[in-house]
Parts: sequence; structure tokens; C-alpha cells
Amino acid sequence: MFRLSPRSWLILAVPVIVLLVLTALLTFPSSPLSGAGAGAGPGARGRPPALAGPLRDAPLPGGGTARLSKCQVDEWPRPVALGDGERDTDPRLTLGGWGAFDAGTKTPGPPRFTVHAAVHATDRPLLLDAPVSRGRVTLDIHGPHGEGLRASARGLTATVMDGARPDKPVQVPPSGRFRVAPGKPLLLDVELPAGAVCPGYTLLDVARCSPADTNDAADCPVVTLTVSDPAVRAHRAAVTGRSPAGISERLVMVSLEPYISQA
Repeated sequence: MFRLSPRSWLILAVPVIVLLVLTALLTFPSSPLSGAGAGAGPGARGRPPALAGPLRDAPLPGGGTARLSKCQVDEWPRPVALGDGERDTDPRLTLGGWGAFDAGTKTPGPPRFTVHAAVHATDRPLLLDAPVSRGRVTLDIHGPHGEGLRASARGLTATVMDGARPDKPVQVPPSGRFRVAPGKPLLLDVELPAGAVCPGYTLLDVARCSPADTNDAADCPVVTLTVSDPAVRAHRAAVTGRSPAGISERLVMVSLEPYISQA
């Protein structure tokens, strides 16, 4: 009768033990190989832990307010309309993209997160006071899958950028107003302050998809940007022939709106 020696049994058992260990490491969420360990970012481990309690809104160093009380609150991406016309296309606010920049050790400066947008006019020129929407810009980043807000700021100001040199702000015209001509959009940059980012995220990963390597837009955050100016109300009234009373002076941009109704 054929019998295996103890050494043969050991040789056969090693691969089985290794396989079992790897399976356990990849299965349990607390394991270092599961992507949920202490070194994994929020995009890798999913949503951050629930807050121990409500946070308070806080003033931002550069002006404005961090709506930290809304962290992890699952708000509808499009804000409640302040009047008629916010879905009209003349004028309109469009998204040019967003992204984080880390200067690293070679270039001085803290990390930055910038949303790029543009104001368009179709029928006639639109004149916006400078600085654009001073202290009236709002910016929200909504996490996917009902995660709630990852960042929220009120009272920001937009910076007009040079189309030929995207990194160069445009000087304020002598008239004190920026002209948005038909076919010539006004390019805007809005900086997200670090203080407006909710716990569990930073400027560098606040817009990370979950999972990070997804190709599905539904797995990624939704950005909501609003810009307000009394000239928007007057422009909408002139284009549509409606009375200015009841018309909103706010431009609203939502990067991706759900197909379902809020109701």
C-alpha cells in the first residue's frame, strides 16, 4: 500500500494553506488586501464612517461659509428654484470640468480644487458686475449612491479666466462689468475651499468615484454650481418678454441630474 511521507504531506499542504490565507485576506473588510485598510483612501474603501453627531457651519478664511451641517446629508442635486427661468438656456451656465491640483514639494502652495464653468448668452449681450457673483456663488459636491454631501460652500466669488491662457485671470474692465457676447462665453473658475470639505475627504479625493476605476457616471460625484447677478433676471425678462417679477437671477449648473423626478 502506497503511503505519503510526512515531508510529502507538508509539500502538498503548503499551497492549500496559502490559498486559504489569501482568500481570508481578500474577504474580510478589515484586511490590508481588501482595500479597506487604514491606508486606503475614501474612494477605495467606499463612503467614510457616519458622523458621530451633527457638525456646525463655519466661516471660511477667504470669505463665505462652509455648510458642514449638511455633511453626509443626501440632498437633491438641483436646488429649489428661487423663481422662474432657472432652466432656461439664455443665459445659461455650463460645466467645463473640475479637478484637484497638488503642488507637491517642488512648487509652493497648498492643494487646490477648481471647478471650471462658462456663462453663455444667445439672443443679446449679458453684462455681469465684477467681481462676478461676488459673495453669492454656491458650490456643492454630492457623493454617489446616496452618500450625501462631500463638500458644500456658500458665499464664494467666481474668477473670470482668459480663454487663451486658462491659468490667467482677466483684469476687470474699466466699466466694472464683464460682457458676455453671443457666441463668446465668459469663462469662470471657482475654488473649493479646503474648509468646506466634509470629514473623511480632502481636496485631492473629494471628487473621486466609487469605485475609483468605474466607467459609470452614476458612480461619480455630482457637482452643483450656482452664480447670481441681477443682470440675469433682466436678461431673462428681455429675452422672454416676461415681467421681471418672479424671475430668478440665478444661473444653475448640475453636472449630472437623475432621470427620476424629485417627487
